[in-house]
Amino acid sequence: MKQFTVLAGLVTVLAAPTTNAVNIDWVTVGDPGNACDSQPQGCFGSVADAYRISKYEVTNSQYAEFLNAVAAANLHGLYNPTMNSGPAGGITQGGSLGSYFYNPIAGRENMPVNNVSFYDTLRFANWLHNGQPTGPADFTTTEDGAYLLLATSPGARKPGAQVFVPNDDEWYKAAYFNGTSYFDYPAGSDTPITCAAPGATPNTANCLGGVGDLSNVGSYTNSASSYGTFDQGGNVREWNETILGLNRVLRGGHFLDSAGTLAASERLDGTPLFESYLTGFRVASIPEPSSALLLGLGLTGLAGKGRRRNRS
Repeated sequence: MKQFTVLAGLVTVLAAPTTNAVNIDWVTVGDPGNACDSQPQGCFGSVADAYRISKYEVTNSQYAEFLNAVAAANLHGLYNPTMNSGPAGGITQGGSLGSYFYNPIAGRENMPVNNVSFYDTLRFANWLHNGQPTGPADFTTTEDGAYLLLATSPGARKPGAQVFVPNDDEWYKAAYFNGTSYFDYPAGSDTPITCAAPGATPNTANCLGGVGDLSNVGSYTNSASSYGTFDQGGNVREWNETILGLNRVLRGGHFLDSAGTLAASERLDGTPLFESYLTGFRVASIPEPSSALLLGLGLTGLAGKGRRRNRS
């Protein structure tokens, strides 16, 4: 399994930083073909195939690496100046047009990136899908890959997409399903989450303004979902790929929200151009090939349901 790289020591400086690869720590969401979970807005969480989803929300360090690779001219507004000047921001911009460079703010490297539009999330996913190339934000880097972006009219996820933004069912399953049934909250419990400071107390999250700021991803060490994701409740609410009217789905609540907004029954939406210090995202991907499959493919080359609980 790929491991999340903690990019320690990045500080706000006047020199352009060295570009490093972004490594995503994935967790596998199995139990394909599970039933959906009925909620007032619909039935969610049924996914036909196994997939992977990022264990953590995309961080300031990871997004800064993306910007340093493709945003020297900040085409498509991938960097929002509020990431530096606004509340809870985490990335600075230096240099001048055509040679911009970016750094995570010291002490905020591993907090979730925010002030990103839905289109920013697709471009980040395209960049990962394309192998993290360096160059202008064009059809070889950010504008094509898992999605084809024409102005602000992205196409649907392409067949064969390697990295993508999770849709509502994928996000919901990773947060609330345990292989046989659904929980009401994303830390493996039907009991409402307690809004508290980071730590090892189970079923806690960064919500209700108790922390007063974002927290480092994964700081609530015993509050993972059944599949091992962190912060699908609280910290920042997260973009989903699913269309809702003219908007896109938002899930999970944020650090100022009440505990109730972290529940499975809560489903919001936002215009795709919307950017807020309360909103971030995570990514998903296809499963990593098993060693048995890779061996089988090598030998070929040489030879020429889950059930859900009933809700009252």
